[in-house]
Amino acid sequence: MKYGSLIIEKKEYVYLKRILNISGYVEDFETQKSLQLLINELKNAQIVDETDMPDDVIRFNSKIRISSEKACKKNLELVIPSQQDRKKGKISVLTQLGAALFGHSKGDIMEYNFPSGSQKLKITDVKQEKSEKKISIKI
Repeated sequence: MKYGSLIIEKKEYVYLKRILNISGYVEDFETQKSLQLLINELKNAQIVDETDMPDDVIRFNSKIRISSEKACKKNLELVIPSQQDRKKGKISVLTQLGAALFGHSKGDIMEYNFPSGSQKLKITDVKQEKSEKKISIKI
């Protein structure tokens, strides 16, 4: 991991904690697994101010390029649950892949369990939306 641990901006951290508190009652097993993964990841994350957020860290509205060890490449955008649109490559932070990617940075390699088996994924690029398009998170 490039920075030693996940890095999360303060307002996004508070927003995630709220989502996790509300979502604790979901019955879908896959969503429960995603939530537990995210809860565990947040325990050791570095929480930083907006001004201290590195540009290459995956956060809300980040455009991400990943590649697998089987040479599969995919472009994604990480979004809040209500903006998920798989056809457009927009994945929710509450999906298993979204939860696994959140807070990681460009160059990180991670193990991910696909239905077809475990594979290593490399985050090959991370781009941030312009600040006026960033999600507005009220605390």
